[in-house]
Amino acid sequence: MIRAGIELRLKAGWHTYWRYPGDAGVPPRFDFAGSQNVKSVDVLWPAPQPIREQGLVAIGYTSDVIWPLVIVPQDRAKPVTLRLKLDYAVCEKLCAPAEAKAELKLAGGPASREGALANAEARVPKKLALGEGTPLAVKSVRKEDAGAARPRVIADVAAAPGFAVALFAEGPTPEWSLPVPAPIDGAPAGLQRFAFDLDGAPPGAQYRGTPITLTAVSGNNAIEVVTHLD
Repeated sequence: MIRAGIELRLKAGWHTYWRYPGDAGVPPRFDFAGSQNVKSVDVLWPAPQPIREQGLVAIGYTSDVIWPLVIVPQDRAKPVTLRLKLDYAVCEKLCAPAEAKAELKLAGGPASREGALANAEARVPKKLALGEGTPLAVKSVRKEDAGAARPRVIADVAAAPGFAVALFAEGPTPEWSLPVPAPIDGAPAGLQRFAFDLDGAPPGAQYRGTPITLTAVSGNNAIEVVTHLD
């Protein structure tokens, strides 16, 4: 395994998007075709933040971001040549599509910017089960059918006292576009409650039994929990 990273530097007032952009936006697309001696590349996603724009809630980054990479070579005894084509969007008041290309030869050993890469890796949400984690944990998730125009999901999240929580919901494939969970009242003591409508499934998809990924971010803590709507 070889570690590397892709850094995007943003001007003040600009932002770019997470793997799921929320109500609006375009997620980055990483293409490593043409790389040499590469079996696989796993892109890791540092914790994002909600970005409010024109009444919508996007999900992304408002400052420089490094996406850590985990690279598995075909032959560990030979160097790796990583070739990247990146399609993404950057936005201020208007959004502009952008494209970048890069090539990097990797022979293993310490990263040239070890500190920055380690910091980015530390920002990647930890994968936990429902109820696990401290101080940050997704304690419970349930589907609620009564009293709303359409069914909705209620999630209770624990966090360190005094720290706000941002919660994001993703379906099992990029074709899903679930609403961004919004904070609501009614949480038990010590918890923060969120709700989102069951909306945004692709045609023919079923909500029941579908794996939903919830990412919670609070201060310097971030976790990722996969649960099912059954």
